[in-house]
Amino acid sequence: MSRESALAHLAEWGKASEIIEPGDTATVALAARAIGVQPARIAKTLAVYRGESALLVVAAGTARLDNRKFKDTFVIKPRMLSGEDTLRLTSHQPGGVCPFGIPDEVEVYLDASLKAFESVFPACGTATTSIELTLSELEKISRSKGWVDVCKMPEEAQ
Repeated sequence: MSRESALAHLAEWGKASEIIEPGDTATVALAARAIGVQPARIAKTLAVYRGESALLVVAAGTARLDNRKFKDTFVIKPRMLSGEDTLRLTSHQPGGVCPFGIPDEVEVYLDASLKAFESVFPACGTATTSIELTLSELEKISRSKGWVDVCKMPEEAQ
C-alpha cells in the first residue's frame, strides 16, 4: 500500500515518473550515500502522535526534534509513533514514511531546517524510493499546513 499510495499521490502532480530507486534509503545515512548528496538534503519525515492520529514534520536529514520548540508550537509533547502505529496511521512502513499518499486527517508541516536547500529528497513510501523536489514543490505536493521551526541542526544542539 505504501508505494502505491505515494505513487498515486505523486501522479496527481505529474511527478510519478521522477521517483528514483537508488537502493536502500531507509535511514538518512543510507539515503545520502545511495543518492550521492549530503545527509542534510535528505528530507526525513518525523511521525508523531497527535491524539488518535499522526502529525508529520518533514525536516532536514541531520536535524533533531527540539522537544521545547515542538511543545511550544503544537501544544503537545512529541512522542514518535511506534512501528505498528506508523503503518496504521500513515499508511507507510518505517523507513518509507513520507508526506505523500497519507490519510486526509494526517497534517504535514515543513521544518525551517529545510530552507538551507533549494531541493531535497524525501522518501516515496518505501525504504528504497525517493524523489528530488524543490521546497516550493514539496510545500504544494505534500499539502503542507505550513512552515514550523521545531528542530535544531547539530551545531545548534551544542
